[in-house]
Amino acid sequence: MPKVKTNSSAKKRFKVTGTGKIKAGKAGRRHNLSLGKNRKRKNRLGKPLILARRDEKHLKRALPYGLPK
Repeated sequence: MPKVKTNSSAKKRFKVTGTGKIKAGKAGRRHNLSLGKNRKRKNRLGKPLILARRDEKHLKRALPYGLPK
């Protein structure tokens, strides 16, 4: 049986917290930060997103050997 390939984009985008939850960055913080986005929205975009448990099933297929610490 050959090895299963890890999805390279997934291993760069997700990390595991100490309690086992999956942490990801939010979209929309790359450009146009002075046009149309208020300070409160930009601050919230900077905080990490904790993925729901139902999304972990998709990640298990993309990362067959687990997430990086």
